[in-house]
Amino acid sequence: MGTLQTYPGWLFVLSTTHSLVFLGFPSPGLVPGPSTQLSTRWIKLKATSTAHFFNFLLNSTDYRILLKDEDHDRMYVGSKDYILSLDLHDINREPLIIHWPASQQRIDECVLSGKNNNGECGNFIRLIQPWNRTHLYVCGTGAYNPICTFVNRGRKAQDYIFYLEPEKLESGKGKCSYDPKVDSVSALINEELYAGVYIDFMGTDAAIFRTMGKQTAMRTDQYNSRWLNDPAFVHTQLIPDSAERNDDKLYFFFREKSADAPQSPAVYSRIGRICLNDDGGHCCLVNKWSTFLKARLICSVPGPDGIETHFDELQDVFIQQTQDVKNPIIYAVFAASGSVFKGSAVCVYSMADIRMVFNGPFAHKEGPNYQWMPYAGKMPYPRPGTCPGGTFTPSMKSTKDYPDEVINFMRSHPLMYHAVYPVHRQPLVVRSNVHYKFTTVAVDQVDAADGRYEVLFLGTDRGTVQKVIVLPKDDLETEELMLEEVEVFKVTTPGPYTHCTQQLYVASATGVTHLALHRCDVYGEACADCCLARDPYCAWDGKACSRYSASSKRRSRRQDVRHGNPIRQCRGYNSNANKNTVEAVQYGVEGSTAFLECQPRSPQATIKWLLQKDNSDRRKEVGGHRARGCLEGKTLQPTACCLGQGARLA
Repeated sequence: MGTLQTYPGWLFVLSTTHSLVFLGFPSPGLVPGPSTQLSTRWIKLKATSTAHFFNFLLNSTDYRILLKDEDHDRMYVGSKDYILSLDLHDINREPLIIHWPASQQRIDECVLSGKNNNGECGNFIRLIQPWNRTHLYVCGTGAYNPICTFVNRGRKAQDYIFYLEPEKLESGKGKCSYDPKVDSVSALINEELYAGVYIDFMGTDAAIFRTMGKQTAMRTDQYNSRWLNDPAFVHTQLIPDSAERNDDKLYFFFREKSADAPQSPAVYSRIGRICLNDDGGHCCLVNKWSTFLKARLICSVPGPDGIETHFDELQDVFIQQTQDVKNPIIYAVFAASGSVFKGSAVCVYSMADIRMVFNGPFAHKEGPNYQWMPYAGKMPYPRPGTCPGGTFTPSMKSTKDYPDEVINFMRSHPLMYHAVYPVHRQPLVVRSNVHYKFTTVAVDQVDAADGRYEVLFLGTDRGTVQKVIVLPKDDLETEELMLEEVEVFKVTTPGPYTHCTQQLYVASATGVTHLALHRCDVYGEACADCCLARDPYCAWDGKACSRYSASSKRRSRRQDVRHGNPIRQCRGYNSNANKNTVEAVQYGVEGSTAFLECQPRSPQATIKWLLQKDNSDRRKEVGGHRARGCLEGKTLQPTACCLGQGARLA
């Protein structure tokens, strides 16, 4: 089963079967993002066999929640008043649909309270979690009165079962937001639901909750700005610390308002954590987390004189699993929307760096100016934030056994002094001076002929998906390549959501798109075009640009992701050492015409046509920007113009 994430934009889920799901809605020295003029428009995408669109419910909107069920080969989708079960391989094939609206009485009460300015008085599905082999646990906003119940999905795909169990209806308070515009995050672990959510009608009380199950219901300290200060929850993930299960911790990623001085940034991005076996304190913090800690996540571009350009607003998080379940790689998307500059960045974090910060000094305010300092006093035992019954506290079976000084310290010191910096202390991808921002990220590991690569799928707030690969160059230098940008919906939607199995699933307010990760035919019908694309999913098989397979015979495939050099891979190409370019030679007969292709097949390729006559050494450029006033299809002499796909040169 994949993991569930909710966002104001898109959603990505990468499952264990190599599938990807995507869901979503200036400082000097920052380089603008690569050109996206080669983006695939929605109309062109629809004409291919690489994408399928689902918007069957004409009266429904907000297809926000995606959950992939690998055992049943189904994709579960939450929208306004509906829960959908779609075929993973063909999302339009016999969809199973549950209609679950709020009661008319509740809708009327919601409207009377003034909460229906933009149609919020509906039942927006905001939580879908696997309960067991046969059931899902689902929650909706219930017209500002959250409700939850179970959905029977059958034991196997062939059962073709999908129905609600209304007799098990229960309150969704502490599990699902009242307001459909406010996102929540959740994780169902051992039949206990952990959620980052706003729990009141007015949207003022935010908490990390534990409900259901056998353990005590727990929450963060109420209305304590040191713990949470108007947070926006982004993601949650269980990441074990060791082989000892009692050390397991649940991590929350969120952004919140700064409670510090006015000159500090208005928003901080955070990573917080709790122990799963936290029972709260005995005298203090009763029924409240006694292991909650948080640290700042920094994504910034280093500048001269130590000045950093910060991207402070965390948008999305993707957890890339590795062979070591204790040490996944964390990809995070950030945005900067201040008055100085606007931009986006992707930063990568290691669990080793995160644990080092949580094992470091606590933040403490003292002195005449009441400034943040590392706590230098005596540390109580066990160390605050340590899980009971774990590696370092085998004799303490519950947090209720912790001394009062530990609990009191936790209540007043939830913040770590040091921040978590990304790997190499700089972003992996940066965009500035562009008219969009990233909203979501998903990462797929791809085996190519010259190594393993990680391909990033980045959702934007204009409804497109950018396919990006970052290659190593020298030492810490990297090279970013935009492989493709796809417009996945007919109309621009704010931030799509996603999921993946050699397919990309993208959801937004208008519907769901099922997109193949390998779209090799867009790179043209020539070996050089395929090679220049540098797409690890694709290779030249001798006849066409097709999906790369590591098991195929080496002599029948041509691929060069690292360098994209068709000289080594394809026939008929020459090297121009002076200009560091690759040239294809096209010969013509006097009096005949030749078609000049003007649209490159990938962002890595450029096209320039040079005319050489009568065995002369001189070459004259034809076409390009100098002849844009020409009409498409016109016989051109002696220059050509590039309009549409190309033009004829006589």
